[in-house]
Amino acid sequence: MGARLTRAFRNLNLETRAEREISKTKPSTAPKHPSTRGLLREQLSQNPEIEEEVSRKDNKLLSLLRDVYVDSKDPVPSLPAKNVPPQQEPKEFRLPIGHHFDKNIMDVPKGKITVVEALTLLNNHKLKPGTWTAEKIAQEYCLELKDVNSLLKYFVTFEVKIIPPKDKKAISAK
Repeated sequence: MGARLTRAFRNLNLETRAEREISKTKPSTAPKHPSTRGLLREQLSQNPEIEEEVSRKDNKLLSLLRDVYVDSKDPVPSLPAKNVPPQQEPKEFRLPIGHHFDKNIMDVPKGKITVVEALTLLNNHKLKPGTWTAEKIAQEYCLELKDVNSLLKYFVTFEVKIIPPKDKKAISAK
């Protein structure tokens, strides 16, 4: 019901409104600044052919413009794409190491470790670097030796250091 009413108002008196718009005077050019009006009149009085040249239509240019036609298409690929998915190698998994089993983690891909395992191995290496060497960690967690060396070199576990105050007026800890 609402669409009919809207359509009726939209189409009401449509022809007279269209005629009114068509019969309106076309917009004129923007008004010139007073300082340029005098210069324009002076140039037109000296060179009257300029006004004729500006208002004349060039038929040669109009015909060239009509001949211009732009049609764009996507390039066709030379070889048809195959929809064959690449075959993945079967992954090897291992069980998480330690007594801190997470319910969500059932198996870990070889070459990867969990966050808890990373913290554990970093802490073990920090506490006992003689026993937990990079080779032993790589063997225990099924990692590559270069990855373990990088891990031990660039990552450290959180460590709290208390720096004693330099001045004597500081309150001593009890």
